[in-house]
Amino acid sequence: MIMLQPIDVFVALKLVVSGPGVTYAALAGDLGLSTSQVHRAVRKCEESGLVGSGTLKPNVPALLEFSVHGLRYVYPARPGALTRGVPTAHSAPPLSDEIAASGTVFVWPDPNGALRGEAIEPLCRQVPFAAMRDRRLYELLTLVDALRVGRAREREIAARFLRDRLHAESS
Repeated sequence: MIMLQPIDVFVALKLVVSGPGVTYAALAGDLGLSTSQVHRAVRKCEESGLVGSGTLKPNVPALLEFSVHGLRYVYPARPGALTRGVPTAHSAPPLSDEIAASGTVFVWPDPNGALRGEAIEPLCRQVPFAAMRDRRLYELLTLVDALRVGRAREREIAARFLRDRLHAESS
């Protein structure tokens, strides 16, 4: 039985923004993970259909479907205490440019973060590190968080943005 973990989705999203010929070692370095963690995550993504078998190529339609319809149920995000951190969900681009500020700011806890807001537990602890190194990955991760924590309107806009970005990255 396949038991996807949040780290597996994190790796699959990085594969979307990685070029052809990416290696496990390069993914590990970019994500702040070990090579064995990346290898395990890719294998589980292959078994679940989120990544093509033996290709390191994400199955964009499957990843989109799982992100839009499953993530909020499997890996829900519950806002926590106020803390300093990196903006996420509707508090970060691209949604922050589209959705008027509601007064609630969501952040991934990080002592070097630029904003103070309600803590959202990222998919895994390496998310802020990897997101700050790759703007395209950062946008995908914030859109995924909007799907995990947002209200219906925010989820609808996030799903549209995620669809557009996933298709643009994969073409």
